[in-house]
Amino acid sequence: MAISANRLELLQIADAVAREKVIDKQIVLDAMADAIAKAARSRYGAETDVHAEINPKTGELRLSRHLLVVDDAALENDSREIALSEARKRNPAAQVGDAISETLPPFDFGRIAAQSAKQVIVQKVRDAERDRQYQEYKDRIGEVVNGAVKRVEYGNVIVDLGRGEAIVRRDELIPRETFRPGDRIRAYLFDVRREARGPQIFLSRTHPQFMAKLFAQEVPEIYDGIVTVQAVARDPGSRAKIAVTSRDSSIDPVGACVGMRGSRVQAVVGELQGEKIDIIPWSPDQATFIVNALQPAEVVKVVLDEEADRIEVVVPDDQLSLAIGRRGQNVRLASQLTGWDIDILTEAEESERRQKEFAERTELFMNALDVDEVVGQLLAAEGFRTVEELAYVDSAEVASIEGFDEDTAREIQERAQEYLTRIESENEARRQELGVSDELKEIDGVTTAMLVAFGENDIKTVEDLAGCATDDLAGWTEGRGQEATRYKGALDGFDVSRTEAEAMIMAARVKAGWIEAPEETVETEDSAEEAETEAQPS
Repeated sequence: MAISANRLELLQIADAVAREKVIDKQIVLDAMADAIAKAARSRYGAETDVHAEINPKTGELRLSRHLLVVDDAALENDSREIALSEARKRNPAAQVGDAISETLPPFDFGRIAAQSAKQVIVQKVRDAERDRQYQEYKDRIGEVVNGAVKRVEYGNVIVDLGRGEAIVRRDELIPRETFRPGDRIRAYLFDVRREARGPQIFLSRTHPQFMAKLFAQEVPEIYDGIVTVQAVARDPGSRAKIAVTSRDSSIDPVGACVGMRGSRVQAVVGELQGEKIDIIPWSPDQATFIVNALQPAEVVKVVLDEEADRIEVVVPDDQLSLAIGRRGQNVRLASQLTGWDIDILTEAEESERRQKEFAERTELFMNALDVDEVVGQLLAAEGFRTVEELAYVDSAEVASIEGFDEDTAREIQERAQEYLTRIESENEARRQELGVSDELKEIDGVTTAMLVAFGENDIKTVEDLAGCATDDLAGWTEGRGQEATRYKGALDGFDVSRTEAEAMIMAARVKAGWIEAPEETVETEDSAEEAETEAQPS
């Protein structure tokens, strides 16, 4: 292979490779120039700083070597350096540190040099092709793409996208569906990673957004933005729920997704291998949304616990199996769709639990206040849950209970306060017995009863509390819905949210010197006036 190869031939080769690999022609020319420079170094010496340039218009090749200008006394390597005196013969303005370019004559490649040059070109072109694929597909994450099955390896489907190759892993395929080489496939592009062996494009047919995108293709109202898909939950190949809402009150979002005689939803069902789809109306009211999500089951009552992110749903006795669904599928999908942990209770179970709670509160008041059952029941029926509530509520509220007067209310509240004082004293003695540090008292929100709970859970110093995780105090839940398992924390049974538990731990870490206290934002009069001005309507 001669270095003085036909100029037109170089350009033709570069143009053909660029078109085939869908990359810039200049990248191919630069790869050729690098390959020629590498081959030239094998001729002129590995230490020689050889450069090659190919004119993109004429194909003319120019070989040169760069020499670093050094002081005459510092010249050590004449293949890479040139003395200042010699450099000034060629360029009178040369200075130490400049580079002098020297043209090299053309030469013929040897077989080994030609093979080495070919490897350089192939590697450079492959790198450019990989970079092009990554840049092209990283911006298409979230799209549904079409391709042809190229091969199937160990259950994973390799897909030819035309200008790239993607993979649908076995766990991203709908159960029981099979593909053969040559089959057409549609899938959701959910990830593109740049790896050493090239960009890896990952597709999925089980991703919830795959179904949402299929609806967008089938329902013009979704594509136009009139109907919006708010949430999707799937049990791939079996059942799915999709929540939709409409910006136009004249358009029914559910009807738009179903289509005439179910034509639109059936097109999606067909693509998803017969997956049954419940289309439900989304609502900003969480209780209403949860009732809709549990369709086709009827709901009698919904009780939200926002602090614990849990919800209790009461259904008629004959609707329990329908609400839960086969193997808990219906409640599990409703939970995924709404983002709430849902507990299903029948009316009988809810009534039994309510009666049990009523009896427990009645007994609490009877024992704590030394009153008879009738008085305990009256207090529990009025909605008082703890002795603390009763002790510090306005006395007029207690006196307003049927059968009570002001003297009775005052007597009950005095007994409640005496009970709390006695319990506080007992807790303090128990705290000292457990060896819980006095410093823990100074943490905001920590009561003496909590200190006893800390001691019983081997949390006895500020450092012990600082080393806790939120779960250690507030507990945690594994699983969802009917399959959930609750694990108790040190403060389980106390009315303490996860946010409050986290604040206690952070305060302990500050007190222990592990972290610095956050700076408090002091609002000046000027900033307050500015905020008030911004809040006023223009």
